[in-house]
Amino acid sequence: MHHFRYTGPNLHCESVDLAEVARLYGTPTYVYSAATMADNVTRLQRGLDGLDVQICYAMKANSNIAVLRHFANLGAAFDLVSGGELRRVLVAGADVKRSVFAGVGKTEAEIKLALENEIFSFHVESEPELARLNHVAGKLGVKAPIAIRINPDVDAHTHAKITTGKSDNKFGIPLKFAAAAYEAAAKYPNLLLKGVQMHIGSQLTEIGPFVEAVEKVAPLAAELKTKFGITYFSVGGGIGIVYKDALASGPQSWWDEQPAGSRPITPEVYGAALVPLLQPLGLKILLEPGRFMVGNAGVLLARVEHLKRGAGKNFLIVDAAMNDLVRPAMYDSYHEIVPLHRDSSRRALVADVVGPICESGDCFAKDRQLQDLGEGELLAFMSAGAYGYAMASRYNSRAMPAEVLVRGSAFELINARESFEQMIAGEKIPAFLK
Repeated sequence: MHHFRYTGPNLHCESVDLAEVARLYGTPTYVYSAATMADNVTRLQRGLDGLDVQICYAMKANSNIAVLRHFANLGAAFDLVSGGELRRVLVAGADVKRSVFAGVGKTEAEIKLALENEIFSFHVESEPELARLNHVAGKLGVKAPIAIRINPDVDAHTHAKITTGKSDNKFGIPLKFAAAAYEAAAKYPNLLLKGVQMHIGSQLTEIGPFVEAVEKVAPLAAELKTKFGITYFSVGGGIGIVYKDALASGPQSWWDEQPAGSRPITPEVYGAALVPLLQPLGLKILLEPGRFMVGNAGVLLARVEHLKRGAGKNFLIVDAAMNDLVRPAMYDSYHEIVPLHRDSSRRALVADVVGPICESGDCFAKDRQLQDLGEGELLAFMSAGAYGYAMASRYNSRAMPAEVLVRGSAFELINARESFEQMIAGEKIPAFLK
């Protein structure tokens, strides 16, 4: 559920008319709902009632420092995958000491930075990484807290580019080698065995793969608790969000009206399935959601440049492009597209919604039915809070978009649109070309 809805003919984020945001800050602009993020944290905590849960927001989904501060204020820690993300947590004034560091290629410099800031735990992806962690920790005279990431070989039934729990993915150590990996880790003098971890993918829309993965790894967790005294089991993230009918999915009534068996995964469904499996372990449970926390909490605002009528095809050209929101081009992803001003008296328009970049792949939607729209009118791409700005680029020398955060009737710019001068600030012409 989320807090984007029409009030009269105009689309609002909480109590803010999104057209006013576009008027003040231009387009393309990302807009985020603080209330939606807060609701997501609360529902996850309630859904897992009965467990000792630590939510570590997977900040790769959206790493704006205002978003990080908001989640920190709500009690969340963080799931980091780079030294840059760790530094963002520090700048946001948030707590690294409750956060975890994942990723298959942690550098020595990143490990050192994390240890110096007393990271809660490293999620180890390979046996060579154990040796690296031990080496860096030894030089600092400390022990590196670790959990080994287990690859349970579970099909998440999601997009091939975002599945992580199959045997042919680059992540983690196969379950059949896990016991031996922990035996090897226990022999390193500068490692502290603290937990066990798994994560099978992103945008899961069925509960079955979560249950299968937990059932596979839970016996290992119990064994490791007895043998090595581990204190936590991280079950990763991956709860999917609504992309189709995203605007309608805001009210609770929409969820209630979906036929049994076709409802999207909710924290309540997730908790009902997993709590009985996890509770007997007596371990702290770490959860690392990213998309679920921010996906439906954000939209991308864009302006219509013009409608191009081709031979048997209409093209609605907007000022946002694949550099601003790459998911449709990269993953063939669906984003609902809605007008900021809804007018039921207008005729329907069927068009490809495209951006101005010199690539055929710069297409947000093909043959999408919208209300008839003209030059200067405004649109919102729904469900754009995750992997939107975080994956944006400067392709075609286009400036990075702006970001705005809404809470109630207040809204504020949290990341100004990049200027051309900022874009080229690090570039120079070498002396031999002058």
